[in-house]
Amino acid sequence: MANPIVGTLTTEITETVGVVQSATILINGFGAKLDAAVAAAVQNGATEAELAPLTDLSAALDSETNALAAAVAANSPAPTPPSSRK
Repeated sequence: MANPIVGTLTTEITETVGVVQSATILINGFGAKLDAAVAAAVQNGATEAELAPLTDLSAALDSETNALAAAVAANSPAPTPPSSRK
């Protein structure tokens, strides 16, 4: 008989990983829009100095997204191979 606590914990972890993956997608989308806005501003004559606060934000966002993804990967269990028993 399966332990109900293990089942509950497995469900909670699976849901958490899904939420983190969704957050990562959202953050990456925001980062892409920020980078596109900076590129458009440069094309319209903005200087690197004027855009430094935004490029710094983009770099910080990338760093935090990578840290989040690494934490999820480090704490995700490896898939269990299927049983070879018949």
